[in-house]
Amino acid sequence: MVNLDGAKDGRDYAQRTARAAAEEAATAPPQMALIAKQAQVVAEERLRKGVQPVVVPSSTELTAAKKRVQYKEGLLHFAVAGVSGSGKSSLINAFRGVRNGDTGAAPTGVIETTSQIDRYPDPNPRLPFVWYDVPGAGTLNQPDWSYFNSQGLFVFDCIIVLFDNRLTLTDISILTNCRRFQIPAYIVRSKADVHIRNVMTDMGYDSENDGGTRHGEAYNAAREHYIAETRATVQKNLKEAGLPDQRVYVVSHKTMISTVKNRVLSPKTIHELELMRDLLEEACARRCIPRSDATQANGGQSIWS
Repeated sequence: MVNLDGAKDGRDYAQRTARAAAEEAATAPPQMALIAKQAQVVAEERLRKGVQPVVVPSSTELTAAKKRVQYKEGLLHFAVAGVSGSGKSSLINAFRGVRNGDTGAAPTGVIETTSQIDRYPDPNPRLPFVWYDVPGAGTLNQPDWSYFNSQGLFVFDCIIVLFDNRLTLTDISILTNCRRFQIPAYIVRSKADVHIRNVMTDMGYDSENDGGTRHGEAYNAAREHYIAETRATVQKNLKEAGLPDQRVYVVSHKTMISTVKNRVLSPKTIHELELMRDLLEEACARRCIPRSDATQANGGQSIWS
């Protein structure tokens, strides 16, 4: 692999490689020409697929990225990334204890509502957390491999890769780069409540003919099926991408808001509390913030419970 300085250099490198191989193939002896021709085909195929070499941001890009997101030492910067419609804004609102539509809430909608990274400090000024809504790669005119660098994701303390139905090439690219930059990454599947209801319907549950007698049994069966299916799908996607297996958190923003804002565990809680605990503990460890300090900042009540 070649380390390149800057995201744009990745495309330039691939193009130069293809051109150089073509020129060598035209002038080299027959045997060398064949090798050069093969190199040209490989380079052009990689370019066509958007596959690029390892790209290392320059110090200038690092400084610019930090300035763009208003990065401040001493704060914990959480990025929520994923394709349009995956529920990023709703989850950010829930993490902050803000309901969709409230003053200061991240705007939500089926259509991507942002074309740039939006910054949302925690409403509690004593908590050193800042949340970022990263625009979905599907709404931007850029290949998957350049998404991580072009969005400056390398400056964040933690990155949540949020998906709705399936992991995309962009999600895999983010996870790959997080390993490269040693940034904690969390795979989260959103809209659990919606998906579980759909599974219940697929299993033949009909609420109109139930009368409430079978709902609990049908819900539990659909819940377990949905969690198992999600884990199996993510495991398969990671294996195909050459990445190690990693936990996936199944959440609903409605349950998350209840957990954060009301400090009430809903009967429908799945992994919301575990995600909050794991996310905050690892992020705070990166910034060397003692658990006791974080508890005091939250008025004496632990943010992990």
